[in-house]
Amino acid sequence: MSNPSFGELSINGLWKNNPALVQLLGLCPLLGVSNSAVNALGLGLATAMVLLCSNIAVSLVRGVVNTAVRLPAFVMIIAALTTCIELLMQAYTYELYQILGIFIPLITTNCVILGRADGFAAKHNPLVAGLDGLMMGMGFALVLLVLGGARELIGTGALFANMQLLFGPVAADWQITLVSDYKGFLLAILPPGAFIVLGLLIALKNRIDERLAERARASQPDMPTQSRRVRVTGVIE
Repeated sequence: MSNPSFGELSINGLWKNNPALVQLLGLCPLLGVSNSAVNALGLGLATAMVLLCSNIAVSLVRGVVNTAVRLPAFVMIIAALTTCIELLMQAYTYELYQILGIFIPLITTNCVILGRADGFAAKHNPLVAGLDGLMMGMGFALVLLVLGGARELIGTGALFANMQLLFGPVAADWQITLVSDYKGFLLAILPPGAFIVLGLLIALKNRIDERLAERARASQPDMPTQSRRVRVTGVIE
């Protein structure tokens, strides 16, 4: 099987085959914790790290794992890596870990990770599998960040609040307050707001894809049509 290029992996992970906007996988954590930028970014980075490491690990063991136990083996690898990420968050970002709660262990059952492990990493070498995991993870994390930032901004009138929970005291003053006396918009930070904002993001991506396709068709030169004349000659005796 031919290996895709770095550019193809990047475009697929970040845009064309984005797991959140195109594949619509992993929607439970995507909608459950994206009420603020710090929560979304924390879970997005954790998922991306598990996706990167699991793709590499699955690719390394793909040749020695029996077909009958392939999926259970992949789940065990993902669960072990998720536990490592969970322990790291408990050690260094404990308050954020408490806020994210059950969504950190649920990374094990994230369809994005298992799907890439079985559908891609098990068929490619570790380098290509790792690049695919990184791009898919970054695509998922970016959608989470945009979704969380938009909901936080609409709901509270501020952006990047409590970023010290993820990056430490250096990020304590990263908050950007756009409207000082904003009364708040509760719907944006409630679960229905997540569905609404995600739907708008998907619609925006589809519209951009349509415009790009229209420009691509418009830039192609018209193919001249050549008419052929067929002469029929008859011999009369």
